[in-house]
Amino acid sequence: MYEAFFGLSGKPFQLNPDPGFYFESRGHRRARAYLEYGLHQGEGFIVITGEVGAGKTTLLRSVLERLPPDAVVATQIVSTQVDADDMLRLVAQGFGLATAGADKSTLLTELRRHCLHEFERGRKALLIVDEAQNLPPRAVEELRMLSNFQIGNRSLVQSFLVGQPELRQMLQDPQMRQLKQRIIASYHLGPMDAEESRSYIEHRLRHVGWNQDPAFDDASFQCIHAATDGIPRRMNGLCDRLLLSCYLAAGHQITEALVHSVSQDMADELDPALPDDEQDPRGERRQQPVSPPSAARIAPMLGGHAAGSGGRLLADAPSVAERLEELEERIAFLESRQLSLQSRIRKLMRQGARPELNLDSASESL
Repeated sequence: MYEAFFGLSGKPFQLNPDPGFYFESRGHRRARAYLEYGLHQGEGFIVITGEVGAGKTTLLRSVLERLPPDAVVATQIVSTQVDADDMLRLVAQGFGLATAGADKSTLLTELRRHCLHEFERGRKALLIVDEAQNLPPRAVEELRMLSNFQIGNRSLVQSFLVGQPELRQMLQDPQMRQLKQRIIASYHLGPMDAEESRSYIEHRLRHVGWNQDPAFDDASFQCIHAATDGIPRRMNGLCDRLLLSCYLAAGHQITEALVHSVSQDMADELDPALPDDEQDPRGERRQQPVSPPSAARIAPMLGGHAAGSGGRLLADAPSVAERLEELEERIAFLESRQLSLQSRIRKLMRQGARPELNLDSASESL
């Protein structure tokens, strides 16, 4: 929506993992080194953990993209609450094996035959299990049994276990002691510091042709880091909303005040405390629209770079498509005003005051 306005070739802060935007912080560099060490060793387990949104999946995809296809055959599975037999089936299917009607012994036999075949062709079998903290103990035991596939003193399967911090806690269970003995390296991927956070944001912007439009104040980077704790996915979400908010106000400057305002609005959208009149008759919370702050609120925060208030956000265009886009922007503007009003009501309710609203004047302001 805002890409053309700022002259960008694409959306810089998408939430889905994309190895094309991979940024190698100090933590990511070290995690990559552990993964590459595991590949070189060709045996045992490598464990990588990190908070939700820390960049684990993007790191994995970046590593996979660089693997030579004639040296490694890899499969990645995202685990859920699966039992032992289902885990074996997922692994077999990941390596392209038929599993219909196969019992456990058949699955193990076929998996070993497949890994041996790849070994004879000079290729390592690499198994990557993402979200591994969700695995029950029996499924983990099946993964450990796969590490018994050997020929001579060479292992036929190399495994990466990737998950949230709960995975580290799970591995401390006495039931996991045999698996722990086969872990050759582990690393916890932490958040980025303030300097790395700024470099990360600028890296993603430059990847889509950013040329200082919009410009970021120095203080805005510090504020973004503080609001997101240096977690990449959180930074993506906040920065995307900042660019959208700036665009809706026809601005070209990201300021500290704007970051504070947008981050507070995002926090209010997820605030479970709602007035009684925002609940349906069953007492359940109604779905509220998630919209950017209004242009009228944003304009004073853009350092004088916004279009005049009260007028249209963008110039009229003869194209029907452009008129439709302008209409969509106007709808987003009206929804944001509604969200802003609801946010003020919630704050007043939390302070114990009963707001007296002039609904006619509120409607006129929309």
